[in-house]
Amino acid sequence: MQKTLSERDQAVIWHPYTQMQTAPAPIGIVRGEGARLYDEQGNNYIDATSSWWVNIHGHAHPYIAERLAVQAKQLQHCIFAGYTHEPAVALAERLLPILPGSQQKVFYSDNGSTAVEVALKMTIQYRYNQGKQGGKILAFKNAYHGDTFGAMSVSGRSIFTKAFDQFLFDVTFIDLPDAGNLEAICEQITAQAEEIAAFIFEPLLQGAAGMLVYEAAMLEKLLQHCNKLGILLIADEIFTGFGRTGRNFAMEDLSVAPDIICLSKGLTGGAIALGITTCTQNIYNAFLSTDKLKTLFHGHSFTGNALACATALASLDLFLDPGCMQNRQRVNHQHQRFAAWLQTSASVKNVRLLGTLLAFEVVTPGTDSYTNELAASIHSFFREKRVMLRPLGNTVYILPPYCITDAELEIVYDSVKEFIQEMG
Repeated sequence: MQKTLSERDQAVIWHPYTQMQTAPAPIGIVRGEGARLYDEQGNNYIDATSSWWVNIHGHAHPYIAERLAVQAKQLQHCIFAGYTHEPAVALAERLLPILPGSQQKVFYSDNGSTAVEVALKMTIQYRYNQGKQGGKILAFKNAYHGDTFGAMSVSGRSIFTKAFDQFLFDVTFIDLPDAGNLEAICEQITAQAEEIAAFIFEPLLQGAAGMLVYEAAMLEKLLQHCNKLGILLIADEIFTGFGRTGRNFAMEDLSVAPDIICLSKGLTGGAIALGITTCTQNIYNAFLSTDKLKTLFHGHSFTGNALACATALASLDLFLDPGCMQNRQRVNHQHQRFAAWLQTSASVKNVRLLGTLLAFEVVTPGTDSYTNELAASIHSFFREKRVMLRPLGNTVYILPPYCITDAELEIVYDSVKEFIQEMG
């Protein structure tokens, strides 16, 4: 008998963030359409988490597929050191003007973690090129910026980093700002300002930390303080960018402009891996020299990949269409209605809503964390309901592609209601 895709997978694949000894067999997906994915038995699943937050327009979008196919017949890839091509140039030309602040240059990489690595190297070498000492990074506790070593270093110490903590570089971590601690945080930063190169942060929303939402007004004051001290600002919009928090980019809710922005995930509509790090002219100028040692020595074999750039251009067309904003507003409105119901349940706490994200904690005897034992049963329950909801411990969140229909949202909401009622 012919083996299923799932059975073949188990013989050869090691999956991310998965304890392979205890995890259930993976579901074999063979195609996607809109907000749904279809398995090898013909069952369909509503992708209520946008396939790890990357898919914004829906699966197998025909326009993105068409533009990708056209590009594949013309140019798929070429070395990006000393050469260039239309998709890379066009994407930078179109993207820079719509980004917050005054971003002037694009550096291409291949995913979110590497976009962060580039940003860190830019800020540290920025000081080095100017003959300044110190290159320490400031970051939030509970932050998540990726899984490569630099990105792990500026992420909060957690189960994700525990095996590697002794190998990570030293970082100054601060709490998320609020009215009660902002003054103390600013004093802490002032005391170390001379050695701090940059502050990296996820604006408004810490995703992997458990979908933690914090105040724009408090972040604004913190960034203003960093600006006065000459600390460069790295906005990690890998998750929050391209409409997730309501605006096109989360930094649009702030008047302070970032020096560097990191982008990935929704950049290509979730179709192909691509990372971007943008910077101001001031940062770029610090690397211009006849001294080759002032060069930014960073690159990837697939830097500026033509297929990925063409896909990002197609996604940008769809994103900038007024219909995309209307869909985001519609999803937010539907979330608001369901959030009101959640507030009535004793089995739920800390309901929060930001843009197309709706999140809450399921009340359990254990602590609220990624390791909460309830996670496995939550995941199993929704798999059986054919709704893709992958909890962060006992944190449940709904973050669908913008194209999801109201009827599909109702199916997701009803499955959540059923789970909560069974819990009660």
